Amino acid sequence: MAKHIIPHNYQVSKNDRLEANHHNSFLIWFTGLSGSGKSTIANLVEKALFDLNISTYSLDGDNIRKGINNDLSFAPEDRTENIRRIAEVSNLMIDAGLVVLAAFVSPYKKDRENIRTIVKDVNFVEVYINTSIEECERRDVKGLYKKARAGEIKNMTGISAPYEAPEHPDIEIKTENEPIEDSVKRIVDFITPKLQLKNE
Repeated sequence: MAKHIIPHNYQVSKNDRLEANHHNSFLIWFTGLSGSGKSTIANLVEKALFDLNISTYSLDGDNIRKGINNDLSFAPEDRTENIRRIAEVSNLMIDAGLVVLAAFVSPYKKDRENIRTIVKDVNFVEVYINTSIEECERRDVKGLYKKARAGEIKNMTGISAPYEAPEHPDIEIKTENEPIEDSVKRIVDFITPKLQLKNE
């Protein structure tokens, strides 16, 4: 069927949307173990950007797994498809002129590399929330580790499934050693130059 898909040329382009927003669009991808602080930090970064009049949208397990990906499990192949779909949705949002913040465990390097391929390297910022499994278990904000230890949850990253840490993330946040306000500022400072349009 794909060979019969013919793109329609719309009068409003991505550049038109960027100029209307007065900033570039791209994807900030937060990866790390469950309970590492991904969503918390992404939320604070989005608020900081919103206060700067940046058009944003956040994606996480709650608004993706309950809707567009509610047919997927946590088996390795479904995790891969979950991340692929999120990358494609993010790509559309980038085209819409938004700064997208995505907070997902995304445990496999190959899947994160595929995100980079889909949205293009220039539109991808990888933020590794590096929190030890011991600290994540201590927090256990959703009670998932307790259930995983009891055998109620299978394929739990860090317990019964692997997490492949990024080797060269754009930003690494060690939540056990750095105040959250400092982490947020570092991320905002890093992405600020990327927001600037060339002609402004």
